[in-house]
Amino acid sequence: MSDKNKIGWNFDNSYSNLPKSFIYEISPVPVKHPELVILNYDLADKMGLDFSNIDNKELAKIFSGNSLPKGAKSIAQAYAGHQFGHFTMLGDGRAVLLGEHISKNNQRLDIQFKGSGQTPFSRNGDGRAALGPMLREYLMSEAMYSLNIPTTRSLAVVKTGENVIREKPLQGAILTRVASSHIRVGTFQFIRTRENLDELNTLVNYTIERHYPEISKSKNNAYDLLSKLIDKQIELVVNWMRVGFIHGVMNTDNMAISGETIDYGPCAFMDSYNLGTCFSSIDHMGRYAYGNQPAITKWNLARFAECLLTLINPKKDEALKIATDVIDKFDKQYEKKWFVMMKNKLGLIGDDKKDNLLIFELLELMKELKLDYTNTFCFLMSQKFKDKKDYQNEKFNNWRIKWQKRLSKDSDKLMKYNNPVIIPRNHNVENVLKSAEKNDFKPFNDLLEALKKPYTNQKDLAKYQSPPPKSDEKYQTFCGT
Repeated sequence: MSDKNKIGWNFDNSYSNLPKSFIYEISPVPVKHPELVILNYDLADKMGLDFSNIDNKELAKIFSGNSLPKGAKSIAQAYAGHQFGHFTMLGDGRAVLLGEHISKNNQRLDIQFKGSGQTPFSRNGDGRAALGPMLREYLMSEAMYSLNIPTTRSLAVVKTGENVIREKPLQGAILTRVASSHIRVGTFQFIRTRENLDELNTLVNYTIERHYPEISKSKNNAYDLLSKLIDKQIELVVNWMRVGFIHGVMNTDNMAISGETIDYGPCAFMDSYNLGTCFSSIDHMGRYAYGNQPAITKWNLARFAECLLTLINPKKDEALKIATDVIDKFDKQYEKKWFVMMKNKLGLIGDDKKDNLLIFELLELMKELKLDYTNTFCFLMSQKFKDKKDYQNEKFNNWRIKWQKRLSKDSDKLMKYNNPVIIPRNHNVENVLKSAEKNDFKPFNDLLEALKKPYTNQKDLAKYQSPPPKSDEKYQTFCGT
């Protein structure tokens, strides 16, 4: 048996058996001099993969696509999407799905290369990716996993040994991404444009079997699938709001049917609290700003509902009414879960009619005083960090006295479970990526290690906890395409 087979790959590729309109069979484009940058051994172990006896040279071949694992069946997936509100036909333009690996826990996982070369969906792009953005997705997705937020994960990053040309030549890289699936709202939008009812039924049934088998015998599985996704996406965006995460590019093709966070492009974390916080260089109007994320989630779900109307009810008017009614429940469902989340962050156990006022008073103070979102809750938990002088304010102290009177025995425990003491702050992320691009990966690995325990006040965290210097106030993030 070869070393490659000893790794434990267990491919069972169901998506590639769907109608040809869903996929395009294609192999990753080989690269000249692949070099392994990082491999996620913890994730590999959870997947039932063992790379311990494989040298870095062979690993680089595997994760660059130069040497595909046995059982892989590589495809590019077709999908469409509303990008900043405008509908367009899309597809995997720089990604290739190797196949579906069945883990030792019998979990079906997509293995995808990102930056693996041109596909029929590349739209004049080179299909490649730069090292910085691929390491950024690795860092961010693993941080989100440790924050207990549903997310795709990152298994490896490999340098290609070739430059990619953007504004300037950059080192090329390929990320290996692991996901419950890559089925998106945009996948349904693509099939809807084909006006083929059999294909739509096939996609609905496949999605339910893969992600929501509990509704497989439903009398109206399209309606129940819509309801399931609403619940999943509310849970997801509430978690984003909890930690101050801003996705940055919430197009419908970036909304996964599994309910996982997907596509870490211009994402970032909020420093000082402001609902209008937006970092993405391409989001000129703030469409995907921090405070707009719930409304955009609802808008995206409405686009999903449009795809299912024919299956919800053959009578158009009836279908529209049913779908509208369920989408209109979003606001109350979200509001209810958001208040529970905020109460947990503040350690408010049980019900008190003044809780809402207490929450909104704090948020108004944080905005007015430009207080750091993460560190404010660290301060309330009496956690160690620098820059506590920001909280020596009469208004804030008066609010704090009211809040302390509301606390109970287990409040501290509840707060510590819901409030991270460390997040991947934007300036720290940029600094470690700059070092990595100069082939110094120690800062990257140090930050990655610290982010593995975001709810634990570890040693040497202080350098990661401070807000950015004032000179970074106009900080921008980029897609990296």
